[in-house]
Amino acid sequence: MIEVKEKHLKLKQNKKIAIVYRLHSADAVRMAKKIATKLKNKKIKVFTAPEQKQIDGTEMLISSNELKQMSLVVVLGGDGTYLRAVRLLKGHQVPILGFNMGFLGFLTAHNADDALAVIDETLKNKMVIQERSRIHTSVKLKSGRKLSFDALNDVVIERGSFSQLINTAIFFDDSIVNQIKADGVIISTPTGSTAYSLAAGGPVLHPDVRVLVLTPVAPHSLTSRPLIFPDNKKLTLKLEKQTATAHLIVDGQKVLELSQDDEVTITRCEKNHIMIRKSGHNFFELLKEKLKFGDRYASGT
Repeated sequence: MIEVKEKHLKLKQNKKIAIVYRLHSADAVRMAKKIATKLKNKKIKVFTAPEQKQIDGTEMLISSNELKQMSLVVVLGGDGTYLRAVRLLKGHQVPILGFNMGFLGFLTAHNADDALAVIDETLKNKMVIQERSRIHTSVKLKSGRKLSFDALNDVVIERGSFSQLINTAIFFDDSIVNQIKADGVIISTPTGSTAYSLAAGGPVLHPDVRVLVLTPVAPHSLTSRPLIFPDNKKLTLKLEKQTATAHLIVDGQKVLELSQDDEVTITRCEKNHIMIRKSGHNFFELLKEKLKFGDRYASGT
């Protein structure tokens, strides 16, 4: 039997903690206040992360760059709130501890009712860290302009509100793979495989595998199937001339409008994302809890 060694959390001695909460949620604000009070009683500096209303009893961070000084980021909300926290960090390797106050909560895996106890365990360095791969997206527009974006879950090229399908040529390490005519294509990390990619018929990937999955969205051809690629080489997508325009979506946020001959190149980020879990955390138990993985739905079976 192979023993997998857990990597235990080691917080900085001079602890600074920022809170990201679900916007417009009274429950999340109340929980944020409870956590802030508890941490202040422990002589720990507590901050409200940027782009939110300041939580009573905390200091306000003005820019995302200030987050890199934090020992820990606490997220109160669903996976959308967690992804917002990841965007705010802009690649800085500050660990995130997420509590589910949303619907599904794959990323915010801890129960919000246990928040104060789990934070105590975290401060005692009794939790473990998991490193999750992220993807870097480089966009080369036909105008010559270049842009870049990073994602924890996925990057999507989709037709959006336009009626026609989009035609996308797929290249792996400069070799043509296929042309896909569909509503869109999803390029997902293992972490994102349980999100939009799964809903579109993609496979569930264990978070430790070093791959990318490309999943067509409502493809025109029945032979267009999800594809899994190693993440140590580049994946390039190019809109063909049959496509007028498309949207580029990064972790659920529309960031750009694409047109024919624009190129999108996906590579693995050099720095991983760091999330905090309880010791002994089991990915397959999470699948059972969140997706009813393996359950039998027929009565009497």
